[in-house]
Amino acid sequence: MVETTVRLNKETKRELDLFRQYKGESYDELIRKIIFIAKSSEMDPKSSQDDMKEIRKAREKIKTSGRYGKDEINKILGLN
Repeated sequence: MVETTVRLNKETKRELDLFRQYKGESYDELIRKIIFIAKSSEMDPKSSQDDMKEIRKAREKIKTSGRYGKDEINKILGLN
């Protein structure tokens, strides 16, 4: 892997930090996730909006209770 340095505005860095799903998530992972979301939203905007709503709900759930039950995970993943 080639490594590089990217200069970011302080506000941009703060926004990236808020987008992390877990403490050790790297900036490379964050940027790849953002690229995936951008590409997906171009191909299927409605589905992408629904996915983002589910991600927001999951983050709130994790913040308040810290975990999901097996049934909740299966429902979110569409395995019911």
